[in-house]
Amino acid sequence: MSEIREQGLGVREQPNPNPQSPTPNPSIARLTITDTGIGISPASAPRVRLLPAGRRRNHRKFGGLGLGLAIVRNLVELHGGSVSASSEGENQGATFTVELPLLKTADTQHPTPDIPLSPDSPLAGVQILLVDDEADTRDVTAFTLEEAGAIVTQASSAIKALQIFEAVRPNVLISDIGMPQMDGYALMQQLRSNLRQTGTKAIALTAYAGEINQRQAIAAGFQRHLAKPVDPDELIATIAALLDR
Repeated sequence: MSEIREQGLGVREQPNPNPQSPTPNPSIARLTITDTGIGISPASAPRVRLLPAGRRRNHRKFGGLGLGLAIVRNLVELHGGSVSASSEGENQGATFTVELPLLKTADTQHPTPDIPLSPDSPLAGVQILLVDDEADTRDVTAFTLEEAGAIVTQASSAIKALQIFEAVRPNVLISDIGMPQMDGYALMQQLRSNLRQTGTKAIALTAYAGEINQRQAIAAGFQRHLAKPVDPDELIATIAALLDR
């Protein structure tokens, strides 16, 4: 909840005088946050998974890489909920609504035991080394991959990834590009021989989108280039395809 709260606080320029109070549904928990900031164009509002155009242009003013909305939606959907956005237009603020199903009393009294991971899980047993200097992005990505059966080791920097690569010997390396001290391209240069020896596949998962950045990533040795925020199903499918699963 703190992530979506920060989305509103990060762009609010004056207090909102008209908070909304939706009609309650006893089976759904609803959180509505309205800001008075840069707004969203009507055409972009339904695409909450992607960063709306208005917020991309202003991300330097308001801070962040614009991954918060994607992180919120991924987490909410993993819990069976939904996220929606509405706005009167650019520079007219925006409203974000999170809905989550409530547990029934019977379910609370008699919780269903955890179901063991099925060997049919798409990434069952796959060793993944995940490299990203943004802790929130790492945690959400790791959670998504682990839910698909993968075994994820996280590294907060390219230097840390170099230190633990031999111990992990991953099937797949997923790395950000823009990191301090050593970027993803330099990491690939350092690991090139190791990747050949271990047969490790490499995916660039980065905010550097576009065809030019994709070509640079492939030239650096990555097999795939995925732009943040990535759809979880696309990420899992990409890994499975690289491993011929």
